[in-house]
Amino acid sequence: MRYKFVFVAFLAFVLSVLAPVAAPGVAATAVYADVVTAIVVEGNKRIESDTILSYVQVSRGQNATPEKVDESVKALFQTGLFSDVQITRSGNTLVVKVDENPMVNEVNFEGNKAVKDTDLAKEVELRERMMFTRAKVLSDVNRIIAVYRRAGYYNVKVSPKIIRLPENRVNLVYEINEGGETKVRQIDFVGNNAFSAGQLKSVIGTQQYAWWRFYNRNDTYDSDRLEYDKELLRRYYLRNGFADVQVISAEAVLTPSGDGFIITFTIDEGPRYKVADVAVNVGDAQLDSKDLIAKVKTGVGDYFDATKVDKTVEQLTLEAARQGFVFARVNPDIARDAGDKSLNITYNIVEGPRTYIERIDIVGNYRTEDEVIRRELNLFEGDAFNRVVIERARRRLTALDYFEKIDFQESEGSAPDRVVLTVVVQEKSTGSVNFSLGYARQEKIVGSVSLQERNFLGKGYDVKVNVSGSWYRQNVTLSFTDPYFMGLPVSAGFDVFATNVDNQQESNYNSQMLGFALRTGFRIDEYSGISFRYGFTWRDVNGINKAQASPAVIESVGESTKSAVMASYTWDNLDNPVRPTNGFRGQLEGELAGLGGDVHYGKLEAHGWYFLPVYEDAVVLKIEGNAGQILPFNGDNVRLQDRFFKGGDTFRGFQPAGVGPRQRGNSGSTDAVGGKTYAIGTLEMTFPIGLPEQWGVLGEAFTDFGTVFDSGVDTVLAGQGDCSYGNNKLPLGSKASNCTSYDSAAFRLSVGTGVIWSSPFGPLRFEAAYPLLKAERDKTEYFRFSVGTAF
Repeated sequence: MRYKFVFVAFLAFVLSVLAPVAAPGVAATAVYADVVTAIVVEGNKRIESDTILSYVQVSRGQNATPEKVDESVKALFQTGLFSDVQITRSGNTLVVKVDENPMVNEVNFEGNKAVKDTDLAKEVELRERMMFTRAKVLSDVNRIIAVYRRAGYYNVKVSPKIIRLPENRVNLVYEINEGGETKVRQIDFVGNNAFSAGQLKSVIGTQQYAWWRFYNRNDTYDSDRLEYDKELLRRYYLRNGFADVQVISAEAVLTPSGDGFIITFTIDEGPRYKVADVAVNVGDAQLDSKDLIAKVKTGVGDYFDATKVDKTVEQLTLEAARQGFVFARVNPDIARDAGDKSLNITYNIVEGPRTYIERIDIVGNYRTEDEVIRRELNLFEGDAFNRVVIERARRRLTALDYFEKIDFQESEGSAPDRVVLTVVVQEKSTGSVNFSLGYARQEKIVGSVSLQERNFLGKGYDVKVNVSGSWYRQNVTLSFTDPYFMGLPVSAGFDVFATNVDNQQESNYNSQMLGFALRTGFRIDEYSGISFRYGFTWRDVNGINKAQASPAVIESVGESTKSAVMASYTWDNLDNPVRPTNGFRGQLEGELAGLGGDVHYGKLEAHGWYFLPVYEDAVVLKIEGNAGQILPFNGDNVRLQDRFFKGGDTFRGFQPAGVGPRQRGNSGSTDAVGGKTYAIGTLEMTFPIGLPEQWGVLGEAFTDFGTVFDSGVDTVLAGQGDCSYGNNKLPLGSKASNCTSYDSAAFRLSVGTGVIWSSPFGPLRFEAAYPLLKAERDKTEYFRFSVGTAF
């Protein structure tokens, strides 16, 4: 009996030891094995319970296994909405208890002077009405530091400060200690034997700090800019004969004082090669070799230039396509002779794979609608991939002047013979404010301002509100043009205008005009187009002081109406319609007035611009010619407001209306009375002046020459003034006292120089001109400043 008691006692001891270990497993299994009949969410204030339940992996009627509970906790944490999550059981009810992250009430920056609040706000991830997390704060601190380092502040320190508010909200303040700019104190080059450090410094974008360059932002260390500098150095060497150059490294080391960087570029130049021979191999292709050779830019005896090789490949590809070899591919084969330091270049033209356009994607047009771009491409899905057509599309897109950059990228399609064409554009401002200022000895300063939006609503509409004003001219014009009226390749538009001109300085009268015009036009082919215009204008000449004005001006006093139609033909093959370097543009305009109204004349004008690259694309010669004649009919005279007045921007070196026929008034001064015939030519050379290319600043030297004559005016108006020639017209070039007309076809010539800046407002010109040849009584002007069209 005693043995039984001992056995029972031993068994009880063993069970008491094992029970605590075995019980949790049994209990847990029992708990999780039970089906969940309800799920309760606790602790949420702003976030809806249904939103929280959507992340829970267990539903009512399912078993809450440990794996599902663990996945639910992880999913809720990954939302970033909660600082703590707990999931427990209460019987058959699953309890999800959360602790919400605070809501960000405000984000502020303190201590920042070099970088604006708005710029920092764009970089940080945490913003108002977002959930606060410490991970995001740490990420934003690193973002702010990166912004400052790009600006050259490498000693910056950023401390986040959290201010707790009621209702689980916080204000977040980033306290910034900028620490001062870390300038580039020194730039060194290692391995440069062909070019001096000074020459290479002018190539790269990073610049060495100098106290007097206070406006410069490129004298701070920027790792991204440094990588681009390596590429600029490599291109520079490749342009100058070093076909094997390698820019090995670009290292930045802090100075011992920690206030700047020392930049060191290490270069392996290799030998400098000259071109010994150039050949074009057409293989079996039926191509005109003569036309192909004319496109080669690399010359025998020249130093090797990789950019000329690239241009030659492009030009040969286009020329082969023009000759019908649509799928041509040009492979340059460069054979080096390191011992002789020469190389031979063979351009092999072979047939590339036949490819067709599977899809056309447009990227980067955040404002301009896709349709505005697609209608200029003249390319469609299924078309053969033709580089000539693509180049023409690039030209048409460039002519829109909506984009800073246009790039056509090719990628593989769904099959080997399919290609996806991506048109990547970088939009630029299409609104403009154009103004001009001039200086004349009598008028001092004259100027005007106009406003225009060339891509209204991103639909390609051209809307111009010209509210131009100067000391002597006020003009209000509303113009609207739809380049694809009703979806057709036909432009349509209208103009409404009102003008008040004070011509007292030039011709002793004032004039007002009020009118409208309707316009339409269309392309004939890739290079030419025609347009038509009808206009009706009411005019008035007044404000005449008969004691001073000339008889021709006095005779023009009063109101008149003009009803006229105009036709214009344009031919244009410029390589770049906005900044041309090669090609020709010609325009012929005819106008007929007399279909109603009291003005009767016919007018014909011709304009031409020819651009020729003198030295690559850097030095460009422009040859411009303008001529016109106006003839009256129906027994009418050509009225004062309809004649040609030249000068200012149209004939530099002379005042506006300063060149051409003039007539002496009763006071002894002369009035500009305009001519019925003019012919003006221009030779203009543009060239770099040593500034970085990205600044867009060029120098120019020019000469304007020509004549304006044949006013057709009488020397006296009956009963007005003290003139000795009655109502007879004076022969051209004749002189007389009193009311003499100075109307000579004498040749005028001016020369000048200037600076052109491709500014965000348009081409800005500051020009100085001096007239070498002029006719008697012409009015000169030596300096002029203007912003406006490219040519």
